[in-house]
Amino acid sequence: MDTLMQVMIAVLRVLLPVLFETSQDTAVDANPQLKLRGKLQGQIRRAWGKAVLVGILAGSLLVLPGCLRRTVYIPDGSPVRLRETIQGAAVWVKASDGQVLPGKMDLPEGWYCLPLDEKKSGD
Repeated sequence: MDTLMQVMIAVLRVLLPVLFETSQDTAVDANPQLKLRGKLQGQIRRAWGKAVLVGILAGSLLVLPGCLRRTVYIPDGSPVRLRETIQGAAVWVKASDGQVLPGKMDLPEGWYCLPLDEKKSGD
C-alpha cells in the first residue's frame, strides 16, 4: 500500500504542474482582445451615430411638409364659409319651446359658420 501511494504522489507531482501551468500563449492572446473590444466599441458608436442621424433626417422630413402649407389666421368671432359639405355634424338645435337640444345634420358647402357671442345673442 505504501508503494502504491509513493507512485501516485510521484505521478501527481509530474501531472499537477503541467495541468495548472499557465502558458505564454494565454498571456499574449489577452492583449488582442483589448484591441478587438476597442474596434467593437468604435463600430457600435458609428452605428448609433448613423441611427441618430437617420432619426434626425426622418424627423425633419416629417416636419418639412408642414412648413410648405399656407396658414391663414382667422380672428375670433369672424364668419367662415364652408368649402365642402360636412356630413353628420353635431349641432345644438333650439326647439319651439326654447329648449336647446343636441342633434346631427349635414352642413352643406357654401354655408357660413360663425361662433355665437353670448353677450350679443340676448339669451
